[in-house]
Amino acid sequence: MTARPLRVAMIGYGFMGAAHSVGWRQAPRMFALPQPVEMAVVVGRNGQAVADAAARWGWQESATDWREVIARDDIDIVDIVTPGDSHAEIAIAALDAGKHVLCEKPLANTVDEAERMADAAARAAARGIRSMVGFTYRRVPAVTFLRDLIAQGAVGKIAQVRAAYRQDWLVDPEMPLAWRLQKEHAGSGALGDIGAHIVDMTQFVTGLEVTAVSGVVDTIVKERPLEGDHPSLSLSKGSGTASEGYGEVTVDDIALFTGRLSTGALVSFEATRFATGRKNDLSIEVSGDKGALRFDLEDLNTLWFYDRTAPESTQGFTRILVTEASHPYVDAWWPAGHMLGYEHGFTHQVVDLVTAIAEDNDPQPGFAEGLSVQRVLAAVERSSADGSAWVRIGAGALTPGG
Repeated sequence: MTARPLRVAMIGYGFMGAAHSVGWRQAPRMFALPQPVEMAVVVGRNGQAVADAAARWGWQESATDWREVIARDDIDIVDIVTPGDSHAEIAIAALDAGKHVLCEKPLANTVDEAERMADAAARAAARGIRSMVGFTYRRVPAVTFLRDLIAQGAVGKIAQVRAAYRQDWLVDPEMPLAWRLQKEHAGSGALGDIGAHIVDMTQFVTGLEVTAVSGVVDTIVKERPLEGDHPSLSLSKGSGTASEGYGEVTVDDIALFTGRLSTGALVSFEATRFATGRKNDLSIEVSGDKGALRFDLEDLNTLWFYDRTAPESTQGFTRILVTEASHPYVDAWWPAGHMLGYEHGFTHQVVDLVTAIAEDNDPQPGFAEGLSVQRVLAAVERSSADGSAWVRIGAGALTPGG
């Protein structure tokens, strides 16, 4: 690599900050990137905490003002891992400043924000500035391989898709009221946080768009304990919103919805944080007239394939261990059978982004794809609120109908 290094600024330093840091650190060491990268600066509001994060994760320095960092001439890429309420402001400012942008999913908290971000990305792309949404599960080798097999015709004409993302971290009603449970910060709950993943994965592996949805969202535990100097701590019993020491949960805990794809095929979606015993269970099954493919994140090196064209006497789901060098991304890692994990998707994300920048191409998924997912999420909320049988999804207003 002889090109000038791409210097990265990461805005935010929570759970996703740790995962993204692993990706930035590992990618240039395990893959022959077309351009070197440097972990320049990590940004957060708490000076001591962000300094500790920089030292722990390998960033050269820390800062507390993202606007000052974006204005720096020595920053090439801005990686946004903050809560959704700040995505639009930071991403648009970074793109307008000529920085490439990687933004965590969901792209924004509202369709309006996502549209403004997609517009900014399109303007920036005309100047050679690239942007990408962090739907990292696309980069799990088995998921990419599943997409490739479907594109090659392995399942034939798609008839049905089942997609679910189940967790159980909110089953305990005494789990404190975190930012992910407040609409003003998170936009939505299980629907946006993990439902966004299954919507994107469905569209990614099938190559089809979700064109209409019908569903319901619900909040199972409506109040949760407050901690420390929580902004809602002043709420008290009788306010109509929360009891003393408790704050109102303003997002959904569970979302169940049906989707219709652009071919007319149906999809069942489930996004829940109340699936007792399920820790991080993302699964998808695609059924067609020639076969079926199934993936489960809790067994992420495995893909299951049913070949309906095989002789009847040998038909059945076959386990494919996706660890061969011929499988997507795998040749940079270990010998066959030596498993990859959750963190590897973040490394592959860096590889794809840096490669696209170096080759002057638009990386995938771009902000337009992030916007398409945002429209699906908004349509689900509309369907639930209105009791609509179906809500159609399009570039204009969301409309009820078949």
